Formats: sequence, C-alpha cells, structure tokens
Amino acid sequence: TSDKIMEPQSQNLKTTPPLTLERFHISEEYGFLLPNPLKELPDHYRPWMEIASKLPHLIDTHQLRAQVNKMPLLNCQFLTGYKEQHLAHLILSFITMGYVWQEGETQPKEVLPRNLALPFVEVSRNLGLPPILVHADLVLANWAARNPEKPLEIRNLDPIVSFPGGESIRGFILVTVLVEKAAVPGIKALVQAVNALLKPSPDCLLQALQRLTLSIQDITRALGQMHDYVDPDIFYAVIRIFLSGWKDNPAMPAGLVYEGVSEEPLGYSGGSAAQSTVLHAFDEFLGIRHSKESADFLHRMRDYMPPSHKAFIEEIHLAPSLRDHVLSSGDGQLLTAYNQCVEALAALRSYHITMVTKYLITAASRAKGRRTSHLPGPPRSLEERGTGGTAVLRFLKSVRDRTLEATLQQSS
Repeated sequence: TSDKIMEPQSQNLKTTPPLTLERFHISEEYGFLLPNPLKELPDHYRPWMEIASKLPHLIDTHQLRAQVNKMPLLNCQFLTGYKEQHLAHLILSFITMGYVWQEGETQPKEVLPRNLALPFVEVSRNLGLPPILVHADLVLANWAARNPEKPLEIRNLDPIVSFPGGESIRGFILVTVLVEKAAVPGIKALVQAVNALLKPSPDCLLQALQRLTLSIQDITRALGQMHDYVDPDIFYAVIRIFLSGWKDNPAMPAGLVYEGVSEEPLGYSGGSAAQSTVLHAFDEFLGIRHSKESADFLHRMRDYMPPSHKAFIEEIHLAPSLRDHVLSSGDGQLLTAYNQCVEALAALRSYHITMVTKYLITAASRAKGRRTSHLPGPPRSLEERGTGGTAVLRFLKSVRDRTLEATLQQSS
C-alpha cells in the first residue's frame, strides 16, 4: 500500500520539467548580462547614435536639448532582433535621462518631445520594458570587452553609452557589470538546487548550496571595487540625478508627459539595484519574506526587468520550498549549508548598506557643507532617497534584517 500512496506524487515530480537557464534567455556564461551586446545600430538610426556617442559632452555644455529637438522622428521598423531593439532602448533611455535632467533637478523638462517619446515607447513595448532607463540598459546591455579573448575585468571593459561623471560613471557601470558576472555561478547553483529538489538528490542539493554561498561572497567582493573606481562626491553630485525617475520624486511630482503617447504625465521609478534579478532569485529560492512595504517595492521593480528574467523569478517561486525541505529532512549538514547561504546574503546586504552610507548619506552631508550662494547645490530632493524613490537606508536595513531572520534553528 505504501507504493500506492507514493504514486501520484512521484508522477507529479516526473511531469515537472527541470529548470534551465536557456528557457529564460539567461546565459550560461554571462548570467543576466546580455552576451556581447551590439554597439552599433543600422545606418537609419545614425541621428540617435551621433547624439549618444557625445552624450556626456552635450549634457555638460547644455546642448543636448537643442540637439534632440532637431532630431528626425525615426520609425522602429528597421530594428531587427532582440539585440538591436535592446541597443535602441539603451540609447533612447540615456538620451531621455540627459534630456530631462540636463539642467539639474531645479529645471527638469516635463515634456519629452515626440521624436524621442514615440520611438522610445514603441521599442519599450516591443521589449516589455518601461520607457525609462532601467538596470538592463545601464548595466546588462551596456558593456563591451576591448579584447574578447581576455577575462572580463575593468581594464578590459568599456560602457557603450555614458553620462557625465568621467571615470566615476565608467567605474559605476562596469563594477556593476562585474557584480552581475560574479553572480553567474550562484544562478547556476540555484538552478541545480531547484532540480535537486524536484528529483530528490541530497548530495547535489548540498553541493549546490555550498556553491551558492561562495558565489554570494564573490558578489560582495566584486561590489567592493566601487571604492577603487567611483568617487562618492562625483557619484552624489553629478551621476545620481541621471539615474532618477519621475515617480516618488519631489523634483517631478506630476511625472513626465510623453508627447504623442499620452496627454497625461506618466510616472516611472528611477534606476535601482532592486531591478537586478539576482537577489530576487536568491530571496525566492531561500524563502526570505520581506516586510509588506519592502516587498511591494521589490515586486514593482520586477516590472522594470526583461520579462523573461521576471518569469525566471516566478518559476523559482513555484518550485518546491527549500526551507520546508531543509526542515523536514532533519539533515544537520543541509541546515548548516542553508544557513550559510542566508548569512552570506545578509552580509552582502550589510555591505551594500555601508556603500550607500558612503556614496549617499555621507556624500550628502559633505555636499551640504559645500553649499554656498553662488554654487548650484546638488540634488536636494534626493538626499535621503534612493534613485528608485525609496527611503533608502530604512529599506535596505529592513531587507537585511528580514534576510537574517530566515536563519533556521538547529533542532536539538
């Protein structure tokens, strides 16, 4: 009779296909990064490319808005394939951020002209992304190796499009590329672990959890390169405004009118590390539950990811619960391995808090000290908020604390 009771369940497990990266357009080698992104669009789009290639200069010299206003309205029909569409989104998103914030937060442009708004919204719809700069633009599709034969490291990389901020913006983009690259073994380990739960394989599961812990530690080390390449004062006073959106932003309370698209202003959140799929996937897999406020924000950020990456997180959510499995297995080794993952993730989040404190909070107070009547102050409306619009330290501390609370107790 015990066979009879087991039968339906084992059939259930058989019908669940193994989780693969390829099904979600995630690269075995590059993870969520777009493998070898394109750097050039077809000739038809030369007017966009010319502006994008000189973007920092055009913004610094206050000429970008005038250049955009002269730009022809181009149709997106000559963009073929995902990589061309993605490069177009990247270019139009950078131009849009520069256009809106060229004069800083005191004089944002509240109307995006139709020659920019129409193609940007069209290419966004094709990709399932919002018409604003997202993490997939700033980072995932915005890297080029100088020598493809050599390993990915800062001196062998360049961003495809950039903002004002010189070496610091270059460092900010490329260190984040390297953080995504460091996550690749962790994403693979996670897939392995999910499959080891679907078709129970205790040894595989244990190994996968150990690999996940190592990858999270590597992500933390990769993030540490920010200190070497990004100047906090330049990040705060120059770069940050270009990552800011028009939702939950006191500088643009109404939002942005996309001319020819909508009479009403639309609100979109600015760039945020919360748009990276990596930690969402780890949280779902480890069964970490955030507070309602944090969870609501994190869920909203999934709409700023490529749809296939968002679907990957949802697939992990539907997989058997790792926590339940660890608890019911009574396996002390497995429980220890699970807790090591959780502790590594909490340590990464604590490290992120020290980063944000250095690049935002401390830099903000230094900038306040420098304010004089004749110098434009840095972004006031952003002092306490992340570019995604959250009260940033409170949010990050809550997310870190909830991560730690997921630690399981050894049963005596």
